[in-house]
Amino acid sequence: MAGYLEGKNIAITGAGNGIGRATALAAAAEGANVLVADYGVEMDGSDPTSDVADAVVAEITEAGGTALAIAGDVSKMEVGKQIVSTCIDTWGSVDGVVCVAGNLREKMLFNMSEDEWDAVIAVHLKGHFTLYRHALAAMRKQETGGAIVGFTSGAFQGSTAQANYSAAKGGIVSLTKSTALTAASLMMRGGGKPPISANCIAPVARTRMSENVPFGIDMGVAEDVAPMALYLLSDAARHINGQIYTANGPHIAVWSQPVEIRTMDAPNGRWTPQEIEAALPDQLGIEKLTFIEALEQRMAEMEAKKAEEEAAGEGS
Repeated sequence: MAGYLEGKNIAITGAGNGIGRATALAAAAEGANVLVADYGVEMDGSDPTSDVADAVVAEITEAGGTALAIAGDVSKMEVGKQIVSTCIDTWGSVDGVVCVAGNLREKMLFNMSEDEWDAVIAVHLKGHFTLYRHALAAMRKQETGGAIVGFTSGAFQGSTAQANYSAAKGGIVSLTKSTALTAASLMMRGGGKPPISANCIAPVARTRMSENVPFGIDMGVAEDVAPMALYLLSDAARHINGQIYTANGPHIAVWSQPVEIRTMDAPNGRWTPQEIEAALPDQLGIEKLTFIEALEQRMAEMEAKKAEEEAAGEGS
């Protein structure tokens, strides 16, 4: 229904393309004033321009919505501050921030340069921090609080050729949970106000950043992810805090919270290595990395399909 975010003032980073753009357009269509923040660089970080942000603003304005563009490097503290303060100075408050801005520098860990590591950590992880920090500082002073939405990835569990990206996305999960805890503490001390939430979305969608995803993984499009972001920005979801949701086409799922699965205690107060060696296989065991399990399954499916095609070719 139109008006789901009526009167909300929302800042979205990485809003010039992909999921950020889809979220900006959808938020504006639902009545939000949208600050479109995008540095407009190529995937390798070159050729910064405000054109992409300006184009989204023009699209929103033409459709009858309200939007404003900012182009800047979100890894810079002053840019995070500018995005939040511009939203407040222009419309009176910052009711939500969505951090989608990202980049890639794909290399195996043993071939990765320091610059390739730093560039990805800066845009993804620090780019979330600069917005979270300034947004939370503003929202805690607002009677209406606000909503913070980060973007992580299932790759936070590990990645073969994107250790920098994986580490950044894992950091975003921890940063978001820390923000959620801080928000909950503020609400407890304030008798339930201001209501602030912080959550993550782990999207699976075809975008510039996912063009090189291997093995034909099924994925939706950017417009499939936007509704989940809008829900988390709404007042209806303000009670949801510290969660990770996956959005992939029609599929939405919630990730489990990390907990101890199995435990064992030393028989004499402190373990020896030999005692651990004897006890661990039976009492604790190991947990298989889910992405390796999924990769093995996908590779087996590809081998089976290849065998079927070869058999069909021989029979023709």
